[in-house]
Amino acid sequence: MIEQEKLKDKSPPNHWRAFFNTLMENIRNFSIIAHIDHGKSTLADRLIQFTGVCNERNFQDQMLDNMDIERERGITIKSNAISLPYRAKDGKEYILNLIDTPGHVDFSYEVSRSLASCEGVLLLIDAAQGVQAQTLANLYLAMEHNLTVIPIINKIDLPSADVDRVLEEIDSELGLDPDTHIKCSAKEGIGIEEILEAIVERIPPPKGDASNPLAALIFDAKYDSFRGTIIHCRVFEGSVKAGDIIKFMYNSTTYKVEEVGHFLLIRTKREKLSTGDVGYIIAGVKTVADVRTGDTITLQERPCAQPLPGFKEVKPVVFASIYPIASDDYQDLADSLEKYKLNDASFIYEKDSSAALGQGFRCGFLGLLHLDIVQERLEREFDLSIILSVPSVRYRFTLRDGKVIYVDNPAHYPDPAEIAKGEEPYIRAAMMLPERYLGTVMKLCMEKRGVNSNMTYTGPGRVELSYEMPLAEVIFDFYDRFKSVTQGYGSFDYDIIDYRESNLVLLDILVNSEKVDALSQIVHRDRARARGLLACDRLKDEIPRQMYKIAIQGAIGGEIIARSTISAFRKDVTAKCYGGDITRKRKLLEKQKAGKKRMKMIGSVSIPQSAFLAVLKSDND
Repeated sequence: MIEQEKLKDKSPPNHWRAFFNTLMENIRNFSIIAHIDHGKSTLADRLIQFTGVCNERNFQDQMLDNMDIERERGITIKSNAISLPYRAKDGKEYILNLIDTPGHVDFSYEVSRSLASCEGVLLLIDAAQGVQAQTLANLYLAMEHNLTVIPIINKIDLPSADVDRVLEEIDSELGLDPDTHIKCSAKEGIGIEEILEAIVERIPPPKGDASNPLAALIFDAKYDSFRGTIIHCRVFEGSVKAGDIIKFMYNSTTYKVEEVGHFLLIRTKREKLSTGDVGYIIAGVKTVADVRTGDTITLQERPCAQPLPGFKEVKPVVFASIYPIASDDYQDLADSLEKYKLNDASFIYEKDSSAALGQGFRCGFLGLLHLDIVQERLEREFDLSIILSVPSVRYRFTLRDGKVIYVDNPAHYPDPAEIAKGEEPYIRAAMMLPERYLGTVMKLCMEKRGVNSNMTYTGPGRVELSYEMPLAEVIFDFYDRFKSVTQGYGSFDYDIIDYRESNLVLLDILVNSEKVDALSQIVHRDRARARGLLACDRLKDEIPRQMYKIAIQGAIGGEIIARSTISAFRKDVTAKCYGGDITRKRKLLEKQKAGKKRMKMIGSVSIPQSAFLAVLKSDND
């Protein structure tokens, strides 16, 4: 607590504007990388407090996380940047540009662009949990960019902290020199000054020449309802100021710069951004979609010779349709998606329709977390009630005439007679877990059609497990079940590797012999019956009974593979027959049977919204 009191007494520097005239050799650009829940946001808070950027009155936890959903879940969804003025022990004034990164695998491309804007990283490791799956994945990303890595052992104040074991893992698993580590507790404020000094001493200053043509890397963008898109960038060569005409090299669009500046807790205007600086550019860009993460900004009159390396188009991997619960809300949903798109360039959507659910939109997401966030933000921020269809991945089909098509919507499944080969995307899953859970996790992976397993003992009682699995199996309930069988001690990370041939079929759900298109799924043939039975049983529990039997069936083409039957209400038509010949009762029963048959032919089954929700959420329950 003594360390925390020091943080509170730290008064903010009075020479911020003077600090921004710092020479390039006194600039340090760095990022913090870690596995989820290892204390990245808390350490960023302590650095902000220690450098005096924020006083105690304005401070709140997770300063760099702006959305309520980020605070509630304790995760970072959108990356942020902040400039920290720091007077080191050598008496010099430094600008430390912290480029925050999202922590989840869905946003790994944004992480890679943020790391490309840095010269060094702080690799944060939990003293109790040790090295986890994303610790390794993020370290490899940092090494790809030849960054200086400073290992930080966090949470040393925990009773369960085992620093010696973590030091062994840093040496054996990460291949880093354990003598370079720094111990800290971000929560208690221990070791913060040592970290700042290490940033100044070990991370090299940026390179480049301010006299060269402008080359700036876009690592993020946000939408401001008053100013348009705020471009977050790192300047590698040259300089940019208000009034310059800039050009985006990917789509060759040009804009006039209105304002440039640095990030403190609020945007701070500057005359120009020069080589080595991290800051923002406002240039009247109307939507975030016009700004591509990883693109290069240059000047129209004096462009750079070639764009900075590493840019790629971000492509969605998970697809689902969104429908309003009430058909009258369709226009509200359309308006809300348009507004949401302003803030999330990686989200794509197009119009879609369903015979069962009406008009809606087919949407693409970077992963399951991205899908979950979009759904929750639409419901919260725009007060919408929506139904999400079964998540799907993008399959690849080779037809008999040699044509290759990609299908992410079951409604576009090609004619089975024309399919020569079907392929689905595979991932390489990396899991870190205690040895006692190894058997149950391997059983789970094999259930999900996992192949080519690889197992490494990383330390006493700890195992690193690698499997190659179909992405379609992982996007449903794998993560929840993995966390359950490891009691929360396992960590999971994945990357997409390639497409592989698979026996894919279209599973249709029929209610009273009518296809319900919103419930159709593309599945592996071996999994089709289990999926069909699950959907039929859920529908049976939700659809109300009628005066006639209702058959709920799962079908592949004309072959029925699963069935449930909702029994009919039965009126006792023989109740008034007191004695007499048995033929009187039979006559009444035959008449009732014929009436039910006629009713079934002309009757239609109304499927309530709760039935769709039950089936669509069944895989995650």
